[in-house]
Amino acid sequence: MVQIIEILGRSEQGITHPFICRGNDDNTYFVKGIGAGRRDQVCEWIAGNLGVELGLPIAPFKIVDVPVELIEGNPHYTDLGPGPAFGSLKQTIMELNYAGIERVPVDLQRDVLAFDWWIRNNDRMLSESGGNPNLFWEPEKEQLVIIDHNQAFDPDFSVDNILQYHVFSEQHHGLFDDVFYRQKHEKAFQASLNRWSDICDNIPEEWHYLDTEMSIPANIQLDAIFITLNRCNSEELWDHA
Repeated sequence: MVQIIEILGRSEQGITHPFICRGNDDNTYFVKGIGAGRRDQVCEWIAGNLGVELGLPIAPFKIVDVPVELIEGNPHYTDLGPGPAFGSLKQTIMELNYAGIERVPVDLQRDVLAFDWWIRNNDRMLSESGGNPNLFWEPEKEQLVIIDHNQAFDPDFSVDNILQYHVFSEQHHGLFDDVFYRQKHEKAFQASLNRWSDICDNIPEEWHYLDTEMSIPANIQLDAIFITLNRCNSEELWDHA
């Protein structure tokens, strides 16, 4: 596990405003600690691992450890908290804008749309009027970089929103109306879901509690998340009536 050795500041972007930290591997990470919410950390971990298993260009991430000595006595670091946290590698990338959508290959657009549909993630919206796609572009390699899945598995997931405002919503007919693409994604989702137990076993025990003393359960419903994902084994997956 990477240990955080320096806290460099805090990001101005994102709802959770992750901390910018340097690890003992000399890499810099956006770190989401206890203040981001335990459910957010768990969602990031589960969705990120499933995305990697599917071959999506997820920004590299790992669990990092924040030593208590780094944050003791500093009220500005309360939201970071000590112990295991979710760390996403900081890269030289730029946010994908509306004009840049055409750079992304159509098949990858459909893959991302299908993934967000599967994990019930409404947090990737972009139109000519603006939005927050949680997608970046790596200019040197000319490739997409996907971040932020803290709002995945949303019980209030809006079918209308994802079909109308998702950054790749124009691909929804090509996805939903094409038996080949539907079956392709069903098989891929089923295969990645085989890692469910392994993914869950690697969730830090601390993330199941709201406090650092581990006395207040966070009551994260992993069974409910699995039920959401297990739609890939039924016709219910593509329902959008």
